[in-house]
Amino acid sequence: MIPRYYFHVRNGNGLVEDEEGRSLPDRDTARAEALKGVRSMLSEDVLSGFLDLQGTIDVVEEAGEPVLSLDFGEAVDVRR
Repeated sequence: MIPRYYFHVRNGNGLVEDEEGRSLPDRDTARAEALKGVRSMLSEDVLSGFLDLQGTIDVVEEAGEPVLSLDFGEAVDVRR
């Protein structure tokens, strides 16, 4: 059976809980999807003219077991 992972986002707008989740083969794939999701959200911010790296995305398994907590700042390498 393929595990289901939920991606809960916490940022300046509050907490958005993932109620649907996604079936993914393993935790490594869930981490890669979390990175992709954070980067997508951050790219929308940049297009609006700001960048807020203070959020996190928490990945949990279907039974509620935490898999990882990824800070938005960990998803990008900011250079100036």
